[in-house]
Amino acid sequence: MNKLAVVYWSGTGNTEAMASCIAEGAKEAGAEVTLMGPAEFSSSRFSEFSVIAFGCPAMGSEVLEEADFEPMFADLEGTLSGKKIALFGSYGWGDGQWMRDWCSRCDSANAILFNEEGLIVKEAPDDAAQEACRDLGRKLAAW
Repeated sequence: MNKLAVVYWSGTGNTEAMASCIAEGAKEAGAEVTLMGPAEFSSSRFSEFSVIAFGCPAMGSEVLEEADFEPMFADLEGTLSGKKIALFGSYGWGDGQWMRDWCSRCDSANAILFNEEGLIVKEAPDDAAQEACRDLGRKLAAW
């Protein structure tokens, strides 16, 4: 059974809803899931989990949230090599550049990305987006 960590930051609740649906799908598929915020995760915790799903919305000019999430993720970048990760988040403007940049950072760090494009949802996740999140969770549970 895979152990999955879903590490996320949410300002409006949209990315939190995505995280909950990912966790729900993974649990349905038999994974052991831990939901947590960026303050609870560090590189020392990688060994506890088979897969990490990181979630953060687009902020400002399409960047990761700068006070909590970005510092945590920047600290992890040097330890991502060979780690199985997935990326997800919501946005309200732009075209998803923050996710493309984030995926590129993970590629440069030699992480094993589940999906080279991440999973993005505009605004609040509707029924179809929630199901896409559950499906991601199910797939991560088996990965």
